[in-house]
Amino acid sequence: MESTKEKVVSLPVNGVIDLHTFSTREIFSLMDEYIRECVSRGIFQIRIIHGKGKGLKRAIVHKLLEMNPHVESYGTDPGFSGWGATVAYLRVKDEQ
Repeated sequence: MESTKEKVVSLPVNGVIDLHTFSTREIFSLMDEYIRECVSRGIFQIRIIHGKGKGLKRAIVHKLLEMNPHVESYGTDPGFSGWGATVAYLRVKDEQ
């Protein structure tokens, strides 16, 4: 019987995340966790590098962004990455 140990990866939380080294399966939990951490640190603009390829990771990222309540808006990177990266703008937490 094969062991299914989860690997623990420490990522810098600086508003830029590169998904090239992650499988499509890992993206689901990673994106939610990364967005929550960015909001808690006061980072409200994030750049998600998913690559150009066939567009599967981009499609997953866009779907996850659509469903995430912290996301105000998003679109492909208007800069040098073009459709190889997505920029998302997060909602500022309500001060209560």
